[in-house]
Amino acid sequence: MIGILQGRADLNDARFVLGDALSFDYDANARDAWCACGNLPYNIATPLILRWLALQYPPSRIVAMVQRDVALRLTARPNTAAYGSLSVLVQFSMHVHRALALGPDAFYPRPRVESAVVTMERRNAPAVAVRDVAFFLQVVRGAFAYRRKTLVNSLALALGIERLHTQRVLADIGLGNDTRAEQLDLDAFGAIADRLAA
Repeated sequence: MIGILQGRADLNDARFVLGDALSFDYDANARDAWCACGNLPYNIATPLILRWLALQYPPSRIVAMVQRDVALRLTARPNTAAYGSLSVLVQFSMHVHRALALGPDAFYPRPRVESAVVTMERRNAPAVAVRDVAFFLQVVRGAFAYRRKTLVNSLALALGIERLHTQRVLADIGLGNDTRAEQLDLDAFGAIADRLAA
């Protein structure tokens, strides 16, 4: 692919780097507004997208082909089977849309999975204002760490947060002790994280 692109006259001003996408120094090479686009290797799609979003200079737009189940998780809403920490972490900073679906017949050789193209546009501001973004992200990950458990138990096990403290926070925003992470939208996670940190 590098050879093909280097041979195109319309790309004479482009710089090509052959390397590992997970270890590439994006901040040193992409300080201005930049976009990420590609058919992501399915085994690294999730960690690569999360790495892009955590950069000092994250992409303003991502257009990526991923495995269908990853696309479902990226676009999932609360109270659905696909909704999880990936959904919340990405939607916190990006508008996410599934552009199109692709079946195995669209590829050669034919894969054993279905694919989808998703577009992610960076929000002007995070979806919910929080006091401490790092702690908010930690709470989201902890909330889904033990998916079958209640939020109270999952945060206690994953982050060591006292159960009584979480119960009081939930009561403050009108939620019961049986609340689970998959029931919470971004606003609820923001309110919980802010109160837990207080």
